[in-house]
Amino acid sequence: MFTTDIGVDLGTANTLVCHKGKGIIMREPSVVAYDIRNDAVRAVGQEAKDMIGRTPGSIVAVRPLKNGVIANFDVTAAMLKRFVKIALKGSFFNRVRMVICVPSGVTEVESRAVYDAAKQAGATEVDLVEEPMAAAVGAGLPVWEATGNMVVDIGGGTSEVAVISLGDIVTAQSIRVAGDDLDEAIITYIRKKHNLLIGERTAEQIKIEIGSAKPYDDETSIEIKGRNQVDGLPKNVIISSEEVREAMADTITQIIDVIRSTLEKTPPELSADIIDRGITLTGGGALLRGLAELIAEETGMPVTVAANPIDCVVMGTAKRLEGSGGFENYVFRRGKHFR
Repeated sequence: MFTTDIGVDLGTANTLVCHKGKGIIMREPSVVAYDIRNDAVRAVGQEAKDMIGRTPGSIVAVRPLKNGVIANFDVTAAMLKRFVKIALKGSFFNRVRMVICVPSGVTEVESRAVYDAAKQAGATEVDLVEEPMAAAVGAGLPVWEATGNMVVDIGGGTSEVAVISLGDIVTAQSIRVAGDDLDEAIITYIRKKHNLLIGERTAEQIKIEIGSAKPYDDETSIEIKGRNQVDGLPKNVIISSEEVREAMADTITQIIDVIRSTLEKTPPELSADIIDRGITLTGGGALLRGLAELIAEETGMPVTVAANPIDCVVMGTAKRLEGSGGFENYVFRRGKHFR
Protein backbone atom coordinates (compact mmCIF):
# COMPACT_ATOMS: atom_id res chain seq x y z
CA MET A 1 0.00 0.00 0.00
CA PHE A 2 2.83 2.41 0.86
CA THR A 3 5.28 1.11 -1.74
CA THR A 4 6.22 2.40 -5.18
CA ASP A 5 6.56 -0.45 -7.70
CA ILE A 6 8.99 0.01 -10.58
CA GLY A 7 10.29 -2.34 -13.26
CA VAL A 8 13.79 -1.95 -14.71
CA ASP A 9 15.23 -3.27 -17.96
CA LEU A 10 18.89 -2.83 -17.02
CA GLY A 11 20.45 -3.06 -20.45
CA THR A 12 24.04 -2.73 -21.61
CA ALA A 13 23.10 0.06 -24.04
CA ASN A 14 19.90 1.53 -22.55
CA THR A 15 17.98 1.36 -19.28
CA LEU A 16 14.19 1.56 -19.35
CA VAL A 17 12.09 2.09 -16.24
CA CYS A 18 8.36 1.56 -15.89
CA HIS A 19 6.09 2.58 -13.02
CA LYS A 20 3.14 0.45 -11.97
CA GLY A 21 0.03 2.08 -13.38
CA LYS A 22 1.97 4.75 -15.32
CA GLY A 23 3.81 2.74 -17.99
CA ILE A 24 7.31 3.62 -19.16
CA ILE A 25 8.59 6.70 -17.33
CA MET A 26 12.25 6.68 -18.36
CA ARG A 27 14.32 5.63 -21.35
CA GLU A 28 17.99 6.55 -20.95
CA PRO A 29 21.38 5.27 -22.18
CA SER A 30 23.21 3.17 -19.56
CA VAL A 31 26.06 5.66 -19.25
CA VAL A 32 27.46 7.44 -16.20
CA ALA A 33 29.91 10.36 -16.16
CA TYR A 34 31.82 10.77 -12.92
CA ASP A 35 34.70 12.84 -11.59
CA ILE A 36 37.68 10.59 -10.82
CA ARG A 37 39.03 13.11 -8.31
CA ASN A 38 36.19 12.59 -5.82
CA ASP A 39 34.08 9.81 -7.44
CA ALA A 40 31.14 12.22 -7.68
CA VAL A 41 28.56 11.42 -10.37
CA ARG A 42 28.34 14.33 -12.81
CA ALA A 43 25.70 13.02 -15.22
CA VAL A 44 23.62 9.95 -16.00
CA GLY A 45 21.83 8.78 -19.14
CA GLN A 46 21.68 10.84 -22.33
CA GLU A 47 23.58 13.75 -20.79
CA ALA A 48 26.44 11.39 -19.89
CA LYS A 49 26.35 9.67 -23.31
CA ASP A 50 26.81 13.03 -25.02
CA MET A 51 30.07 13.36 -23.06
CA ILE A 52 31.64 10.11 -24.37
CA GLY A 53 34.93 10.92 -26.07
CA ARG A 54 34.59 14.61 -25.20
CA THR A 55 35.49 14.78 -21.50
CA PRO A 56 38.58 16.29 -19.87
CA GLY A 57 40.99 13.98 -18.07
CA SER A 58 39.27 14.43 -14.69
CA ILE A 59 35.86 13.24 -15.91
CA VAL A 60 35.22 9.73 -17.21
CA ALA A 61 32.09 8.67 -19.11
CA VAL A 62 31.61 4.90 -18.86
CA ARG A 63 29.09 2.17 -19.43
CA PRO A 64 28.91 0.33 -16.09
CA LEU A 65 27.42 -2.79 -17.71
CA LYS A 66 29.18 -5.03 -20.21
CA ASN A 67 27.65 -8.01 -22.02
CA GLY A 68 24.47 -7.69 -19.98
CA VAL A 69 26.16 -7.94 -16.56
CA ILE A 70 27.62 -5.47 -14.09
CA ALA A 71 31.22 -4.52 -14.85
CA ASN A 72 31.44 -1.64 -12.35
CA PHE A 73 29.33 -2.25 -9.26
CA ASP A 74 29.59 1.17 -7.58
CA VAL A 75 28.83 3.10 -10.77
CA THR A 76 25.85 0.80 -11.56
CA ALA A 77 24.45 1.34 -8.05
CA ALA A 78 24.87 5.12 -8.44
CA MET A 79 23.07 5.02 -11.80
CA LEU A 80 20.20 2.96 -10.38
CA LYS A 81 19.95 5.30 -7.39
CA ARG A 82 19.57 8.28 -9.73
CA PHE A 83 16.88 6.45 -11.72
CA VAL A 84 15.02 5.47 -8.53
CA LYS A 85 15.11 9.09 -7.37
CA ILE A 86 13.50 10.19 -10.64
CA ALA A 87 10.89 7.40 -10.36
CA LEU A 88 9.98 8.54 -6.83
CA LYS A 89 9.69 12.19 -7.80
CA GLY A 90 6.33 13.52 -6.65
CA SER A 91 5.56 10.36 -4.66
CA PHE A 92 4.69 10.42 -0.96
CA PHE A 93 6.22 6.96 -0.47
CA ASN A 94 9.89 6.11 -0.22
CA ARG A 95 9.65 2.32 -0.20
CA VAL A 96 10.51 0.81 -3.57
CA ARG A 97 9.75 -2.66 -4.88
CA MET A 98 11.90 -3.27 -7.93
CA VAL A 99 11.52 -5.91 -10.63
CA ILE A 100 14.75 -6.08 -12.59
CA CYS A 101 15.78 -8.22 -15.57
CA VAL A 102 18.93 -10.31 -15.97
CA PRO A 103 20.18 -12.39 -18.93
CA SER A 104 19.24 -16.07 -18.81
CA GLY A 105 22.91 -17.08 -18.92
CA VAL A 106 24.09 -15.12 -15.87
CA THR A 107 25.93 -16.88 -13.07
CA GLU A 108 24.85 -16.87 -9.44
CA VAL A 109 27.51 -14.26 -8.68
CA GLU A 110 26.36 -11.99 -11.53
CA SER A 111 22.71 -12.16 -10.54
CA ARG A 112 23.66 -11.50 -6.91
CA ALA A 113 25.55 -8.39 -8.05
CA VAL A 114 22.40 -7.07 -9.76
CA TYR A 115 20.38 -7.76 -6.60
CA ASP A 116 22.93 -6.01 -4.36
CA ALA A 117 23.16 -3.00 -6.68
CA ALA A 118 19.37 -2.62 -6.60
CA LYS A 119 19.35 -2.84 -2.79
CA GLN A 120 22.14 -0.28 -2.55
CA ALA A 121 20.13 2.00 -4.83
CA GLY A 122 17.34 2.02 -2.26
CA ALA A 123 15.04 -0.86 -3.24
CA THR A 124 13.41 -2.50 -0.23
CA GLU A 125 12.38 -5.57 -2.21
CA VAL A 126 14.01 -6.92 -5.37
CA ASP A 127 12.56 -9.46 -7.77
CA LEU A 128 14.68 -10.87 -10.62
CA VAL A 129 13.20 -11.93 -13.96
CA GLU A 130 15.02 -13.53 -16.88
CA GLU A 131 15.09 -11.29 -19.94
CA PRO A 132 13.70 -13.78 -22.49
CA MET A 133 10.74 -14.48 -20.18
CA ALA A 134 10.02 -10.77 -19.73
CA ALA A 135 10.49 -10.15 -23.48
CA ALA A 136 8.04 -12.93 -24.40
CA VAL A 137 5.41 -11.63 -21.98
CA GLY A 138 5.95 -8.05 -23.16
CA ALA A 139 5.57 -9.17 -26.77
CA GLY A 140 2.20 -10.70 -25.96
CA LEU A 141 3.14 -14.34 -26.56
CA PRO A 142 0.89 -17.00 -24.92
CA VAL A 143 3.70 -18.22 -22.65
CA TRP A 144 1.32 -19.69 -20.05
CA GLU A 145 -0.22 -22.16 -22.51
CA ALA A 146 1.10 -25.66 -23.29
CA THR A 147 2.55 -24.51 -26.60
CA GLY A 148 6.05 -23.64 -27.74
CA ASN A 149 6.92 -19.96 -27.99
CA MET A 150 10.35 -18.97 -29.28
CA VAL A 151 11.72 -15.51 -28.56
CA VAL A 152 15.04 -14.00 -29.66
CA ASP A 153 15.97 -10.87 -27.70
CA ILE A 154 18.92 -9.02 -29.27
CA GLY A 155 20.06 -6.24 -26.98
CA GLY A 156 23.23 -4.21 -26.67
CA GLY A 157 25.41 -6.71 -24.82
CA THR A 158 23.67 -10.09 -25.09
CA SER A 159 21.45 -12.04 -27.46
CA GLU A 160 18.96 -14.26 -25.64
CA VAL A 161 17.28 -17.20 -27.37
CA ALA A 162 14.61 -19.14 -25.48
CA VAL A 163 11.76 -21.57 -26.00
CA ILE A 164 8.99 -21.05 -23.45
CA SER A 165 6.01 -23.22 -22.54
CA LEU A 166 3.65 -23.33 -19.54
CA GLY A 167 5.16 -20.22 -18.00
CA ASP A 168 8.75 -21.44 -17.87
CA ILE A 169 11.83 -21.63 -20.06
CA VAL A 170 12.22 -25.09 -21.64
CA THR A 171 15.55 -24.43 -23.32
CA ALA A 172 17.58 -21.26 -23.61
CA GLN A 173 20.97 -20.01 -24.72
CA SER A 174 22.60 -16.67 -24.07
CA ILE A 175 25.47 -15.37 -26.18
CA ARG A 176 27.41 -12.27 -25.28
CA VAL A 177 27.33 -11.02 -28.85
CA ALA A 178 24.81 -8.33 -29.78
CA GLY A 179 24.40 -4.71 -30.88
CA ASP A 180 27.62 -3.43 -29.31
CA ASP A 181 29.56 -6.10 -31.20
CA LEU A 182 27.99 -4.92 -34.46
CA ASP A 183 29.27 -1.41 -33.66
CA GLU A 184 32.72 -2.77 -32.82
CA ALA A 185 32.79 -4.74 -36.08
CA ILE A 186 32.08 -1.54 -38.03
CA ILE A 187 34.85 0.32 -36.15
CA THR A 188 37.35 -2.47 -36.90
CA TYR A 189 36.36 -2.70 -40.58
CA ILE A 190 36.73 1.04 -41.18
CA ARG A 191 40.05 1.12 -39.34
CA LYS A 192 41.47 -1.71 -41.43
CA LYS A 193 40.07 -0.78 -44.84
CA HIS A 194 40.08 3.03 -44.70
CA ASN A 195 42.79 3.71 -42.05
CA LEU A 196 40.20 5.79 -40.21
CA LEU A 197 39.55 5.80 -36.48
CA ILE A 198 35.93 6.43 -35.47
CA GLY A 199 34.11 6.29 -32.13
CA GLU A 200 31.21 4.22 -30.79
CA ARG A 201 28.62 6.91 -31.46
CA THR A 202 29.64 7.21 -35.12
CA ALA A 203 29.56 3.42 -35.56
CA GLU A 204 26.08 3.24 -34.05
CA GLN A 205 24.90 6.02 -36.35
CA ILE A 206 26.26 4.14 -39.38
CA LYS A 207 24.50 0.93 -38.28
CA ILE A 208 21.15 2.68 -37.82
CA GLU A 209 21.25 4.77 -41.00
CA ILE A 210 22.59 2.34 -43.62
CA GLY A 211 23.23 -0.99 -41.84
CA SER A 212 21.45 -4.16 -42.98
CA ALA A 213 21.65 -7.93 -42.76
CA LYS A 214 20.55 -8.38 -46.40
CA PRO A 215 20.69 -6.22 -49.53
CA TYR A 216 17.75 -3.81 -49.76
CA ASP A 217 16.27 -1.39 -52.28
CA ASP A 218 17.63 2.14 -52.52
CA GLU A 219 20.90 1.31 -50.78
CA THR A 220 22.92 4.41 -50.09
CA SER A 221 26.21 5.67 -48.69
CA ILE A 222 27.12 7.93 -45.81
CA GLU A 223 29.99 10.34 -45.24
CA ILE A 224 31.74 9.81 -41.93
CA LYS A 225 34.40 11.80 -40.11
CA GLY A 226 37.28 10.44 -38.08
CA ARG A 227 41.02 10.55 -37.54
CA ASN A 228 43.40 9.34 -40.22
CA GLN A 229 45.70 6.64 -38.83
CA VAL A 230 48.48 7.58 -41.26
CA ASP A 231 49.00 11.26 -40.46
CA GLY A 232 46.73 11.71 -37.43
CA LEU A 233 44.68 14.46 -39.11
CA PRO A 234 40.86 14.64 -39.39
CA LYS A 235 39.54 12.94 -42.52
CA ASN A 236 36.22 12.31 -44.32
CA VAL A 237 35.36 8.93 -45.88
CA ILE A 238 32.29 7.73 -47.76
CA ILE A 239 31.14 4.23 -46.77
CA SER A 240 28.42 2.20 -48.51
CA SER A 241 25.65 -0.06 -47.20
CA GLU A 242 27.41 -3.04 -48.78
CA GLU A 243 30.58 -2.35 -46.79
CA VAL A 244 28.64 -2.07 -43.52
CA ARG A 245 26.85 -5.35 -44.28
CA GLU A 246 30.20 -7.02 -44.92
CA ALA A 247 31.57 -5.66 -41.64
CA MET A 248 28.65 -7.04 -39.59
CA ALA A 249 28.33 -10.41 -41.36
CA ASP A 250 30.40 -12.51 -38.94
CA THR A 251 28.61 -11.14 -35.86
CA ILE A 252 25.18 -11.77 -37.38
CA THR A 253 26.26 -15.32 -38.28
CA GLN A 254 27.13 -15.99 -34.62
CA ILE A 255 23.64 -14.93 -33.52
CA ILE A 256 21.98 -17.11 -36.17
CA ASP A 257 24.13 -20.09 -35.12
CA VAL A 258 22.82 -19.77 -31.54
CA ILE A 259 19.23 -19.71 -32.83
CA ARG A 260 19.92 -22.88 -34.83
CA SER A 261 21.56 -24.54 -31.81
CA THR A 262 18.56 -23.75 -29.60
CA LEU A 263 16.16 -25.16 -32.19
CA GLU A 264 18.19 -28.39 -32.26
CA LYS A 265 17.74 -28.76 -28.48
CA THR A 266 13.98 -28.11 -28.56
CA PRO A 267 11.65 -31.08 -27.89
CA PRO A 268 9.87 -32.28 -31.08
CA GLU A 269 6.35 -31.31 -29.99
CA LEU A 270 7.43 -27.77 -29.20
CA SER A 271 9.35 -27.61 -32.49
CA ALA A 272 6.09 -28.32 -34.28
CA ASP A 273 4.49 -25.37 -32.45
CA ILE A 274 7.35 -23.08 -33.45
CA ILE A 275 6.89 -24.05 -37.11
CA ASP A 276 3.28 -22.88 -36.80
CA ARG A 277 3.85 -19.82 -34.58
CA GLY A 278 7.30 -18.80 -35.77
CA ILE A 279 10.09 -16.93 -34.00
CA THR A 280 9.51 -13.52 -32.39
CA LEU A 281 12.35 -10.98 -32.41
CA THR A 282 12.64 -8.39 -29.63
CA GLY A 283 15.29 -5.90 -28.50
CA GLY A 284 16.97 -3.08 -30.38
CA GLY A 285 18.83 -5.51 -32.66
CA ALA A 286 15.50 -6.66 -34.09
CA LEU A 287 15.25 -3.31 -35.88
CA LEU A 288 18.25 -4.03 -38.12
CA ARG A 289 17.07 -4.06 -41.73
CA GLY A 290 16.63 -7.51 -43.25
CA LEU A 291 17.56 -9.41 -40.07
CA ALA A 292 14.16 -11.11 -39.71
CA GLU A 293 14.21 -12.17 -43.37
CA LEU A 294 17.76 -13.54 -43.08
CA ILE A 295 16.91 -15.58 -39.94
CA ALA A 296 13.82 -16.95 -41.72
CA GLU A 297 15.97 -18.03 -44.68
CA GLU A 298 18.62 -19.66 -42.49
CA THR A 299 16.23 -21.52 -40.14
CA GLY A 300 13.25 -22.20 -42.39
CA MET A 301 10.94 -20.75 -39.70
CA PRO A 302 8.58 -17.80 -40.02
CA VAL A 303 10.06 -14.81 -38.20
CA THR A 304 8.21 -11.71 -36.97
CA VAL A 305 9.42 -8.59 -35.21
CA ALA A 306 7.45 -7.61 -32.08
CA ALA A 307 5.31 -4.48 -32.31
CA ASN A 308 7.60 -2.45 -29.99
CA PRO A 309 10.75 -4.58 -29.81
CA ILE A 310 12.79 -2.15 -27.69
CA ASP A 311 10.03 -1.95 -25.03
CA CYS A 312 9.19 -5.66 -24.76
CA VAL A 313 11.43 -6.48 -21.79
CA VAL A 314 10.35 -3.51 -19.67
CA MET A 315 6.68 -4.13 -20.54
CA GLY A 316 7.18 -7.70 -19.34
CA THR A 317 8.43 -6.36 -16.00
CA ALA A 318 5.29 -4.20 -15.85
CA LYS A 319 3.18 -7.36 -16.13
CA ARG A 320 5.25 -8.85 -13.31
CA LEU A 321 4.53 -5.79 -11.16
CA GLU A 322 0.82 -6.18 -11.84
CA GLY A 323 1.01 -9.90 -11.03
CA SER A 324 -1.47 -10.57 -13.80
CA GLY A 325 -2.02 -13.25 -16.40
CA GLY A 326 -0.17 -16.03 -14.59
CA PHE A 327 2.99 -14.00 -13.93
CA GLU A 328 2.22 -13.99 -10.20
CA ASN A 329 3.33 -17.64 -10.09
CA TYR A 330 6.64 -17.05 -11.87
CA VAL A 331 9.78 -17.88 -9.87
CA PHE A 332 13.29 -16.88 -10.90
CA ARG A 333 14.98 -20.14 -11.93
CA ARG A 334 17.80 -19.76 -9.42
CA GLY A 335 15.30 -19.71 -6.57
CA LYS A 336 13.33 -16.97 -4.85
CA HIS A 337 14.74 -13.63 -3.77
CA PHE A 338 18.22 -13.42 -2.34
CA ARG A 339 18.17 -12.72 1.38
